[in-house]
Amino acid sequence: MKYLHTMVRIADIDQSLDFYCNKLGLKEVRRKDSKEGRFTLIFLGAENSNEENNLLELTYNWDKEQYSGGRNFGHLAYSVPDIYKLCTKLIDKGVTINRPPRDGRMAFIRSPDGISIELLQEGNPLEIKEPWKSMKNIGTW
Repeated sequence: MKYLHTMVRIADIDQSLDFYCNKLGLKEVRRKDSKEGRFTLIFLGAENSNEENNLLELTYNWDKEQYSGGRNFGHLAYSVPDIYKLCTKLIDKGVTINRPPRDGRMAFIRSPDGISIELLQEGNPLEIKEPWKSMKNIGTW
């Protein structure tokens, strides 16, 4: 058995791709439109993903639905080489850091559709420092 992908439903393709690709840094791997099923599947990958596994599948249903309760999904998790650098980049791009990396190891953000995303420092935690050390949680994650 091998892990293939995680699927989340999205309400707006452009908004979601801006978040996951332009802000978080994932890359679109492939896309499929199903006229019969009235949906679009967009597969995204991180640097260590390939075309078959370790992917995030964004599902856009052509018939509008209201999605809520992203928290009950749990979360997606990505390891990053420098959590402070990525969180600074995300803030600069307008992303709220719901749980700042006060410990130099872990942060949480949310997608436009309310999906919780955990960011984990690769290897050992970074040295604890400001402004992260004093940052408070914002909202839920």
